[in-house]
Amino acid sequence: MNAPWKSGSPNGRDQFAAYLCDEASLDVLRPVAMELGWQPEKCNKGGLRNAVQSLSITASPNILLVDLSESGDPLNDINALAEVCEPGTIVVAVGQVNDVRLYRDLVASGIHDYLLKPLSPGQLRDALAQAQAVFSAPKHADSGSAKEHIATAVIGTRGGTGASTIATSLAWLFSADNKMPTALLDLDIHFGTGALCLDLEPGRGLTDAIENPSRIDGLFIERAMIRANDNLAILSAEAPIGSPLMTDGTAFLQLEEEFRQAFEMSVIDMPRNMLINFPQLVASVNVVVLAAEMTLASARDTIRLLSWLKANAAHARVIVVANKVQPNLAEISKADFEASIESKIQLSIPYDIKGASMAAKLGQTFADANRSSKAGGAIRELAAMIADGSADDGASAKKSLLSKLDIKSMIPKAKKAEAAQ
Repeated sequence: MNAPWKSGSPNGRDQFAAYLCDEASLDVLRPVAMELGWQPEKCNKGGLRNAVQSLSITASPNILLVDLSESGDPLNDINALAEVCEPGTIVVAVGQVNDVRLYRDLVASGIHDYLLKPLSPGQLRDALAQAQAVFSAPKHADSGSAKEHIATAVIGTRGGTGASTIATSLAWLFSADNKMPTALLDLDIHFGTGALCLDLEPGRGLTDAIENPSRIDGLFIERAMIRANDNLAILSAEAPIGSPLMTDGTAFLQLEEEFRQAFEMSVIDMPRNMLINFPQLVASVNVVVLAAEMTLASARDTIRLLSWLKANAAHARVIVVANKVQPNLAEISKADFEASIESKIQLSIPYDIKGASMAAKLGQTFADANRSSKAGGAIRELAAMIADGSADDGASAKKSLLSKLDIKSMIPKAKKAEAAQ
C-alpha cells in the first residue's frame, strides 16, 4: 500500500475515500473531510470487506480510510486490500481493538496509521493531514533506481556498553565512506550524545517533533535535522531533566516513515527503556545491533533481549556485538557467553580508551577518529555487515542464564581475580 512512488503527472485517482461501519463514525468524518477539501460522498457505509469489493473494480484513491471493526482476521483482510490497492495509496485503518501487537503488525503490513474508536474530529483531522503530507511529500528516488531503505537499531544490553558510540560511528561510516544519505535518530531524549559526539548543538527538532507529531513531514525533516556532513543528518535532544517524556510514540513512528522516504540508511540509538515503552518502534527496523559486554549482567540481559526480539521483531536481523572487550579482565569468557545466550557473538570490538579520548578531543565519531586502530576497523566491519547483509544470526535465546552458567561458582572466582590485581 505505501508502495514505491510512481512519478509523473497527477494520477487521475480520487484524492480520498472512506469505508466505515457505523453512522456515528461517518458523522464525525464527513465534516473533517469537507474541511480538507474532499467530497463527503466519498464517505461510504461498510467496512474493510466492502472496501475490497469496491476497489477490485475501481481505482483506489490516494488516501483510504477503512474500518476493521467487523473483520474477524484483520491482518489477512489487509493483505486482500493490498492486492486491490494501487502503488502509493496511503491507508489509515480504524478499529475497536486496543492492542500494541495488532498495531505493530498492521504498520508492518503497510498501514500508515491505526485509529481507535470512538473517533474524534481532532484525531481524524491530524491522522488524515499526516497521510496527506506523506502522499504529497517529494520522493527522492524513482521506481527504476530506488534502493531498499535499511533501518538499524542499536541497543545496549546494559548502560555503558557503548551503544551510542557504535550508533554514531555507523551513521558516520554509512554517510562518509559509503556516500549513502543517512539519518541518525538519538532516542535518549534527556541525555542523548548523538550531537555531542559530532561536536554539534542538538537544536529543538526532536523535542518539537514529540510535542507536535502532526507537523512531521518532508519539509519538517529538511528544516529540523542537523547536518553533520553532506550525507548525514541527525535528530538529537537535550530535553530539560525536569520535563518528563510525554508521548505515545506517534512522533517516532512518523519520523521513521519520513526517514524511509528521504534517506537510504537510518540508524536509531535506542535505549532499552524506549524499546520497552514503545515496542512498535522496531516494526520497520531491518537490523538490530545488540551491544553487550562480557559480564554476567550483560549475558542475562542479552538473553532477555534476544527472546523479546524473537517474539516481537522476528523480521529483523540481530547482530550481537561484544564491545570494549578485554580478554584478560572479562567476567565471562567468550565461549561461556555464547553458550549462555545460545547465539554467536558476530563481532568483537577491543577496548580502546585512548581512541575514545582522542575522538572526544577532536569532536569526531570513534570510527572517524580511529581509522587505523583495531577497534575502528571492527566498527567498519560491522558497517559492512549491515550494508551488505552478511551476518550469521545464530540461534535465538531459549534458556535462562542460570541454566547455562554456574553463577555461584563463578562469583568467588571473579572476586579472587579482582583481589589478585
